[in-house]
Amino acid sequence: MSPHYPTIADCIGNTPLVRLQRLPGNTSNTLLLKLEGNNPAGSVKDRPALSMITRAESRGDIQPGDVLIEATSGNTGIALAMAAAIKGYRMVLIMPDNSTAERKAAMTAYGAQLILVGGMEEARDLALQMQADGKGKVLDQFANGDNPIAHYTSTGPEIWQQTGGEITHFISSMGTTGTIMGVSRFLKEQKPDVQIVGLQPMEGAAIPGIRRWPQEYLPSIYQAERVDRIIDMGQQEAEDVMRRLAREEGIFCGVSSGGSVAAMLRLSQEVENAVMVAIICDRGDRYLSSGVYDVPSN
Repeated sequence: MSPHYPTIADCIGNTPLVRLQRLPGNTSNTLLLKLEGNNPAGSVKDRPALSMITRAESRGDIQPGDVLIEATSGNTGIALAMAAAIKGYRMVLIMPDNSTAERKAAMTAYGAQLILVGGMEEARDLALQMQADGKGKVLDQFANGDNPIAHYTSTGPEIWQQTGGEITHFISSMGTTGTIMGVSRFLKEQKPDVQIVGLQPMEGAAIPGIRRWPQEYLPSIYQAERVDRIIDMGQQEAEDVMRRLAREEGIFCGVSSGGSVAAMLRLSQEVENAVMVAIICDRGDRYLSSGVYDVPSN
């Protein structure tokens, strides 16, 4: 019998869950990180990207040859560009012009066409306008139920299994909110008292990938009742913990992941004998040109 060889799509998910060793200090809590940068296109967004395309295909909403359009600040765009390449679609990505050079280069490497605009709200408006003009079909990660369902069917069950059901707290940055919505739904079904903690930037903070949405742009997939607590995170604290993760734990990630771990370290001061899981949503090499890693160590 010949061996079964996986495709690249088969390699999405089943990412490692690793324990922090130095940052937590002396504590009875177990602090765990889900390393989503280990996905093939380098982020947690690989899961919803493939889910949105394959589920739209199965419903007959799209077919090969269609042009797909999406507004993105980075990781979703890279993941969708990869998924479109796997499936044979043309991908048009509309993104803020302040996105890092690495992100833009990765998208074009997968064959996507880029349109740069001033900000994320403008990107979302343009995507819908292009669809109205018949230029393609918008997947709309902000309103597409296939986004959180990817985490309900994969990320959540993986975390439950990897912690042996002992998880007490789940911490995730909030951008489209797909990750926290899907994981919350699954974990709460298994264990209603698990604490779901969302992270948003403080007023004035610019943390790539997460937003403090104006009410009219709040993702429609977001359900406030699925989040027990929201922590406001400052940019400096997120960046400091991000750099410490690389230097003291060997975990190289982006700023929003640093913010999630900063929030987890805060929570760890409040409780005992907890098992906490935070999402490390991507890898740090995606941010090198922004200079966030240029600060010398103390």
